Amino acid sequence: MSAFTYFISDLHLCAERPDISQCLFTFLQEQAVHAEALYVLGDLFEAWIGDDDLSEFNLSIADAFKTLADSGVKIYFIHGNRDFLVRNQFAQRAGFTLLPEQIVVDLYGTPTLLMHGDELCTRDVVYQKFRRKARGWWWPRLVLALPLSTRRRIAASGRKTSKKNHAKLTMDIMDVTPEDVIKAMEAHKVTRLIHGHTHRPAIHPLNINGQAAERIVLGDWYDQGSILKVSTEKRELINYKFHPLA
Repeated sequence: MSAFTYFISDLHLCAERPDISQCLFTFLQEQAVHAEALYVLGDLFEAWIGDDDLSEFNLSIADAFKTLADSGVKIYFIHGNRDFLVRNQFAQRAGFTLLPEQIVVDLYGTPTLLMHGDELCTRDVVYQKFRRKARGWWWPRLVLALPLSTRRRIAASGRKTSKKNHAKLTMDIMDVTPEDVIKAMEAHKVTRLIHGHTHRPAIHPLNINGQAAERIVLGDWYDQGSILKVSTEKRELINYKFHPLA
């Protein structure tokens, strides 16, 4: 069997959705264990309020990933818009290697740009303004200095506000801006981009300066596990069914 690598994003894990976390556990134990590497491209959690939130649920997620890492599978993590406060403490507990927001990796001979993808949704002006603040140096420090209980209340309020704002946005605004996709790929000199965030799994053929290229979008995990498998021969988007909870 040829070597292969998995990519996932937008699981939005939370204690209120045990079906999603159970699907993840099954995937890690039965499928990911056979891979060379697993890349988590952001929004692993519905909301991450700090590495000091050592809830039983959060620890169970960390332990599941650490078991996979200890088996020899390399696990890489890129921050998303829901979990940009993940720091080294959780990464070490989970066996993650933290990556920058954009990185080019050699994926079986093809230089491939990886990112969460929210930076490409430039038509959502309000969100991009928040993103610049949230990714700055002072705002995360300020938030993490607050008591854990206060951060929980802020996160809960933020999720409600986010749902209301999304209801008002058109699908075009919430999707990537095509011109910015091309700019990013040209800047990094790649013909393949993999990202999540938009919850619209697909493989989009592109043409960049007369050269064939592609943008691969990962899906969310609200109704099934959405996984990208890339090997030396092919790349495929896979739906991993939820198993009934005991």
